Amino acid sequence: MSDVPEIQLTDPEVLRDPFTAYSPARERSPIAKLVAPGFALWAVLRHDEARKMLSDPRFALSPASYPPMDIPEHCRPYMRSMQVVEGPEHLRLRRLVSPAFTPRKAAALRPGIERLVDDLLDGLAGQSEIDLVTAFARPLPVDVICALVGIAEADRPRWREYGTMVAAGDGPGLQNAVPAIVEDALAAIAKRKLEPSEDVVSQLLQIQAEDGDRLSETELVSLVWQLVLGGQVPGNLIANAVEVLLSHPDQLAALREDPALMPGAVEELMRWCSPQLLTIPRITTTDVRIGDVTIPKGEPVTVAIAAANRDPKAFPDPDVFDIRRAAGPAWHLAFAHGPHFCLGASLARVQTEVALAALLRRFPDLALADGLLRIPDPGTWRLNALPVRLRAAVAN
Repeated sequence: MSDVPEIQLTDPEVLRDPFTAYSPARERSPIAKLVAPGFALWAVLRHDEARKMLSDPRFALSPASYPPMDIPEHCRPYMRSMQVVEGPEHLRLRRLVSPAFTPRKAAALRPGIERLVDDLLDGLAGQSEIDLVTAFARPLPVDVICALVGIAEADRPRWREYGTMVAAGDGPGLQNAVPAIVEDALAAIAKRKLEPSEDVVSQLLQIQAEDGDRLSETELVSLVWQLVLGGQVPGNLIANAVEVLLSHPDQLAALREDPALMPGAVEELMRWCSPQLLTIPRITTTDVRIGDVTIPKGEPVTVAIAAANRDPKAFPDPDVFDIRRAAGPAWHLAFAHGPHFCLGASLARVQTEVALAALLRRFPDLALADGLLRIPDPGTWRLNALPVRLRAAVAN
């Protein structure tokens, strides 16, 4: 036990640059103890061990994986979402919604996403400097997922507010909003019962009508809010990606010169600046050994994505940002791995590709401005403000 590295999550260096701060511990051990005031958990640091852990049923998500929420009693049944169940129950729910999130479906949505991107960028006409987070990166994924799931356009402003809380890590605000989120999910379902369409809610209602044993009303409500709020990941990824590209002018120039590099660039950006630094903790269902360490039953264990995605055993020259990085046997863990691999991964990839391509095409002078704000958070790498100049200053 004494050989297990201990990482203080409140250490300023860990908060400033977790990708570098985890490296010494990863080179010593495949696992570390993450410590903060009031709690501690185990973290898997190396890529190979992380993949195995995320696929191992001895590490299970459960309500204990999440901070307790003080919410009204009538809302509690709707909190049992696909993210807190395992085994056959998880697989059943995932199979019901996964057809809407395949790579083919995401590709088919590209023209619609391009229109949403253009609409947002059209709204920036005439401005020389903006906060890319609030003006573009956060609104886009909310609009995309609302359209896909089946949230009526008139109701989307409220979901944008909920999405902002998710993207900004506003846990207390989100907790207070739970009754309204449940009410809005119920309203979306009621609307689609009267006005069926081609969206996810309508498809789930059709499944329910054909065989009510496959999906209960409570599960349907849980799926709606989880899908919409879970669709916020691309907002933080887009903002992180723009900051990284503007900070690496050689890579930015290469991408501008050859837009065909964009898919590979997005994969490298997800490896390099994934918004998710730590996976949701799994709870050990029995004693489990990782390396030379035995983790007792009932302990929380996370994967330090920030460490695994920079593991030199998985990625050559991992601390070099290279949009031409060749695909290898290892794959980044930005979307986790195993049964809980991010359902919206394909959609996030397409959104990020479309967003970055449009920004670079429409704003050839795009540059960082003063005022970048990154809120210290050991679990999420996110920007709360990213001021950028859309056009070069005109000389007098």
